[in-house]
Amino acid sequence: MNPHVQPSQASAATRLAAIRTVAFFEAFKGSVVLMAASGFLSLIHKDVHLVAAKFIHHMHLNPASRYPLIFLDAASNLHDRRLVFLAVGAITYAFVRFLEAYGLYTEKAWAEVLAAVSGAIYVPFEFAKLLRRPTWHSALFLAINLLVVTLMVWALLQRRKHAGYDTA
Repeated sequence: MNPHVQPSQASAATRLAAIRTVAFFEAFKGSVVLMAASGFLSLIHKDVHLVAAKFIHHMHLNPASRYPLIFLDAASNLHDRRLVFLAVGAITYAFVRFLEAYGLYTEKAWAEVLAAVSGAIYVPFEFAKLLRRPTWHSALFLAINLLVVTLMVWALLQRRKHAGYDTA
């Protein structure tokens, strides 16, 4: 640790770095979902079942086996209106993720609240999934969400604690 840096400054720098890491993660999630939305929109006016069948063939999967069959059945039920609905939902979700990332990066309290609440919403479902069928990725997702929620609550408490000291 630099001897010229006060412990409170080091703590603030660590907090900011952690929050900005979460901001980049949220922006990444938004980008992935935005790509999914563009994928949904690219399927409008196309035979989605045929596209799915070609994908299964390209991946050298047996179309009669369980998961490819589920995929084909789902593709058969996707019509233009449903694809637009899915794309609009994905775009809305991506917008919220980008807004949250911007707010976290610029150190806005509302973004910390949004991140804590949006992360906390998933915790009971991830915990139930982990109890029902434990896998390493279920445990990882739960741990990441708990870490983000804890970080955001801690940041909000630090913000409140130092509200009388900071004028910014």
